[in-house]
Amino acid sequence: MSGNLTKASETSRRPRGWGRAAAAAFFLTPGLIALIVLAIVPMILMLTYMFFPRGRFGGVVYEFTLENFERLSDPLYLGVIGDSFVIAGTVTLLALLIGYPAAYAIAQLPPRWKTIALLAIMLPFWTNFLIRIYAWIVLLSGPGLVNGALTGIGLIDEPLDLLYNEGTIVLGLLYGYLSLMILPIYSAVEKLDPRLREASANLGASPARTFFSVTLPLTLPSALIGAVLVFVPSFGNYVVPELLGGGKAIMLGNMIRDQFLKARDWPFGATLSLVMIVITFILLIAQAVASRRVRNA
Repeated sequence: MSGNLTKASETSRRPRGWGRAAAAAFFLTPGLIALIVLAIVPMILMLTYMFFPRGRFGGVVYEFTLENFERLSDPLYLGVIGDSFVIAGTVTLLALLIGYPAAYAIAQLPPRWKTIALLAIMLPFWTNFLIRIYAWIVLLSGPGLVNGALTGIGLIDEPLDLLYNEGTIVLGLLYGYLSLMILPIYSAVEKLDPRLREASANLGASPARTFFSVTLPLTLPSALIGAVLVFVPSFGNYVVPELLGGGKAIMLGNMIRDQFLKARDWPFGATLSLVMIVITFILLIAQAVASRRVRNA
């Protein structure tokens, strides 16, 4: 009798198990197909092209070579990678210096004003990135609003050359990715237990001591996440250097685009893309390790 009940229960469980597996497969299959087609297959192709030379008139010659890796040691390409590091690092540092106080201030606002402030931060993301960059061109050009305002109040006699330099590139990237720094820090500050700061104050710590001993260590992992979110797209961006920099400052993203679309050197373009991917993985690993150490400290 008990054996028949056991078999019956196992039989009744099988349809449920198969149903759950079928449902999981149904919902996962589209995402897996998109991941394979849009990410894994291009990655395999890129890793393959790195070991082949460029054809005489473009394309790929399927003969094994390590020439593309040797070209990476050229001072020209190393200089571009170094300049990209400096610009992306500057943008990240400025985003941290501006974003952390902004996120902290927003977290202290009343709920109504907090919602308005967050909406103001997210609002630019609802506009196309290119449109926002062209808006900066209108603002900073010779007859633009900034020069017009400065001339109107008598601070300058002639329009300033505000476009097509590294400072403008930094400004454009900072404007484009600042919210990626503010939002994770705001989330961390918002979740802080206020009793921790109250306990620190009750023990006689000053507001500055409370911030550096309690608030900053607990929100530092989110700040590191924000730093990665700002650095990575800044490092590989090619739209802002092209439009606001006028092509005078070449970054890694511009060089990769030129190798694929202008020079038609897909193998070397794939090699440069690998450099960006490796740097991204290194930053992600460093951020994870640093965050773990901060939490365990």
